[in-house]
Amino acid sequence: MKQPMLRFKADDGSDFPDWEEKTLGNEGKFYGGLSGKDKKDFETGDACFVTYMNVYKNTFARQDMAGCVSVGAGEKQNKVLCGDLLFTQSSETVEEVGLSSVYLHDDEPYLNSFCMGYRFNNPKEVCPKFIGYCMRSDGVRKSIIPMGQGISRINLSAKRLGTVSFRIPSLPEQRKIADLLSTVDSVIAAQQAEADAWEQRKKGVMQKLFSQEVRFKADDGSDFLDWDEKTLGELTNLFVGKSFTSELSENGHYVVMDMGSVSPDGSIIDTKLTDSTRDLLDKDDLIMPKDDIGGGLIIGKTAYIPCDGKYVCGDHVYRLRFGKGVDGLFMHYDINSTGPQKRLARKVTGSAQLGLNSKNVSSETISIPSLSEQRKIANCLSSIDDVIAKEKDELAKWQELKKGLLQQMFV
Repeated sequence: MKQPMLRFKADDGSDFPDWEEKTLGNEGKFYGGLSGKDKKDFETGDACFVTYMNVYKNTFARQDMAGCVSVGAGEKQNKVLCGDLLFTQSSETVEEVGLSSVYLHDDEPYLNSFCMGYRFNNPKEVCPKFIGYCMRSDGVRKSIIPMGQGISRINLSAKRLGTVSFRIPSLPEQRKIADLLSTVDSVIAAQQAEADAWEQRKKGVMQKLFSQEVRFKADDGSDFLDWDEKTLGELTNLFVGKSFTSELSENGHYVVMDMGSVSPDGSIIDTKLTDSTRDLLDKDDLIMPKDDIGGGLIIGKTAYIPCDGKYVCGDHVYRLRFGKGVDGLFMHYDINSTGPQKRLARKVTGSAQLGLNSKNVSSETISIPSLSEQRKIANCLSSIDDVIAKEKDELAKWQELKKGLLQQMFV
């Protein structure tokens, strides 16, 4: 039997025994979630249960994501014990079926109706944290996914899940693997918290700057002039590019900017490429989605074009190009601040497809200071964005490390 690429040694330096192959059906028993409950039971109860999203999202179920349900005295309902495996039993797609989570707490909650529980026959012979990582590994997931059945809703039976095989080492090696991956997870969690904290700091700074609660001073210490009220129509003429569908190229030199080219946080993704130089975007241009075609950037938000000669304007975005006296990066932050975003959101129209017409964008009022203060604000927020980018890069490195470890530790 194939063994993992990365193995631990025993404390005395000797090799651990080879991993063994087992099946869920032979090693334990499945049990069902809550039954016989209606909406009212979930409105008035005080008994805790593990929610579907808790199992779906987390390798190890969290106590702070518990739901409440009413369970009467004498009711025969299964309780979740520390070390139990929990599986999603129903999902919208096959990729999401059979996702697992391990419960590591001693409070014995109930389980939601759309998941199933699993308890090992000999729980002292397995390390719960190892099992958590094992059941979410690529090899196990690839064997579970094809077992889902259904069309509008994908379901998974305990009988089918019981045939899933997994490889497991001796208990001491299980613990070493779990300890290493838990340490990496702790670093990832701390790094994610740091990135999130900087995102919150940025929001707070933007609120103070664009409400003018906090003002910069000129280089000579004097006060800047009061801000002016301008409409976007006074500051820029909206431009919409044409379709590049017939001109896309796998190795194109220019990135076509549309909804799918920008992530929800406004960063640019090199997706659609072309060799056409039509409708080239300049440094300091902004793009704003004019309709919803299922991309990443929210209608009304802008993305900033950081350089010349790389990006072209597609047909589902507005180009905002500003003249002298207006800093494009400042306008990017200004338009994306809370006030303009709330107002632009109210101007979105449509039912089957949402859109933001040019008249409504052009009529949006923006508060704008002198060019010197614009640049000070833009530099301040850009510096915070640089820190956020570094924190996210560090997070991505740790996530990639964990991915590599999982690939090497699990066959």
